[in-house]
Amino acid sequence: MGVSDCATTIPNMAPVTRDPGHALRRRGFVAGAGGLLLSGCSPAAVLNVLASNRLAAKGIPFGTDPRQRLDIYRPTGRGPFPVMVFLYGGSWDSGNRSMYRFVGDAFAAHGILTVIPDYRLWPEVRYPVFLQDCALALAWTRANIAGYGGRASAPALIGHSAGAYNAAMLALDPSLLGAVGRSPRSDLSRVVGLAGPYDFLPLHSDELRSVFGPGPAGASTQPITYVDGRNPPMLLAAGTADGTVMPLNTIRLAARIRSRGGPVEERLYPGVDHLEIVGAIGRPLQSLAPTLSDCLAFLRG
Repeated sequence: MGVSDCATTIPNMAPVTRDPGHALRRRGFVAGAGGLLLSGCSPAAVLNVLASNRLAAKGIPFGTDPRQRLDIYRPTGRGPFPVMVFLYGGSWDSGNRSMYRFVGDAFAAHGILTVIPDYRLWPEVRYPVFLQDCALALAWTRANIAGYGGRASAPALIGHSAGAYNAAMLALDPSLLGAVGRSPRSDLSRVVGLAGPYDFLPLHSDELRSVFGPGPAGASTQPITYVDGRNPPMLLAAGTADGTVMPLNTIRLAARIRSRGGPVEERLYPGVDHLEIVGAIGRPLQSLAPTLSDCLAFLRG
């Protein structure tokens, strides 16, 4: 579930062949991008080639494992800048931070210092270790980002697909950030979930049962379980053509937060699918969906 994903089936989700920039082909965007695709570049590589180079720091460790590394994208000009952490998708079994340079560049171009961490994946680890890694990356950011030009205030958190699940869990389950001496209510300013799975039991995939096992995955693995109305402000967005993570995940979580009196906004983008919602952050695809503009407006609100 993400720009780098391979096919996986989850309840409320359908199997697809995940291809980072298929919209470049499907909707015929930019002649230069088409030439790069024909030359053998992957779609994610196309988005990254067309991005500017705002990478300011690469491979900074936030833990001792080789996967516990992060990159920082810095706006031009003088800081301190508002800070955002982006968590990518990949069904908890794939993905790496270098594939999302187009995300870091897009937000940095609009004045937001952007942190993109890796986190450990299945089969090396299972739930909740990937969440613990994300919490550790957030804690590192909170403690150290001022040294890279970021504001010392609480950062925002954005995730796509499995990364949106991770972001929602950090926002809703206080024990995850509590384990690293932080709190979602004081250490997250705002949270955005793009095409996230938030309420997807029971599991019917052997791989996902392994990711969230051993044993049957319980309600404790689901973000919707932790809604108590005290979450940081959240924006939940999905495309109506998403056949990988059904938009009902977004609709149900938003409804649960509203019913508890919590702050939440909801966006459904007509005709947009699972990959296009994040691909639309990249410069050549921003007309596909208002993902970037909606995120920026929310983060600045």
